[in-house]
Amino acid sequence: MGVWLVRAGATLTAAGFDDPRRQARRLMAAALDLTASEVFAHPERLLDVAEQQRVATMLSRLLAHEPLSRITGRREFWGLEFELSADTLDPRPDTETLVQAVLDHLADRSHDYRFLDLGTGSGCLLLALLSEYPNASGIGIDVAPGAACTARDNAERLALGGRAAFAVGDWVDAVAGEFDAVVANPPYIATATMAGLPVEVREYDPRRALDGGDDGVTPYRRIAAGLMRLLGRGGVAAVEIGSTQAEAVAAIFAAMGLRIEPVLFDLAGLPRCIVARR
Repeated sequence: MGVWLVRAGATLTAAGFDDPRRQARRLMAAALDLTASEVFAHPERLLDVAEQQRVATMLSRLLAHEPLSRITGRREFWGLEFELSADTLDPRPDTETLVQAVLDHLADRSHDYRFLDLGTGSGCLLLALLSEYPNASGIGIDVAPGAACTARDNAERLALGGRAAFAVGDWVDAVAGEFDAVVANPPYIATATMAGLPVEVREYDPRRALDGGDDGVTPYRRIAAGLMRLLGRGGVAAVEIGSTQAEAVAAIFAAMGLRIEPVLFDLAGLPRCIVARR
């Protein structure tokens, strides 16, 4: 295995990949169903023919800039493993900022809060929250039936299905009731700039999960229009934003009568989350 690991790392280095040794270990672990530490600890392990073919195939796909999460169909988020599908956005670590925002604003972990996740995709935001609040429940909404199905499967696999429901809908249109927190990672890329996205994003994430319309903030207008109706008194909304959109999105939410909290920053120190209170 060590020989294959060195070869994969050298190939990724020559192709200009960032952190090629780490990517090679992750690829090897995924191909052989091992942990990264097991790959590191057992370089003497021999690969049979089928395993060699699997590693070679996955390496070829990675060299074509297909994300490893798409190759394996899985992504870790908030310490939980989520299955992906062609209908779901690949969750990024920066989106965990939204989960932390809710945790910071709803301090009682034992309370039976109600959560709403708009554009749920894989269900990662809603299910991460339910994993932190054992008595809470929530609803995830997505316009793509396939995404709602994937989210439902993830909920069942994570033993959260009894507290999570998923439905097909267009943002806030078909949602009723009051919620303690609303979270959303809507599309926020301006249509004209879509072609300039990295191939890993442009070719493998669903376009409807990326394209935010002419100015990149069209979905926020749709979401903001329903928040005063959907948020209970003192409720909190946390939405992901593009790094240059804080002022525009805050203005959209403030115009609906919501109180805007300080912008939250992601792991790279960029503006990533707008928090609004009713």
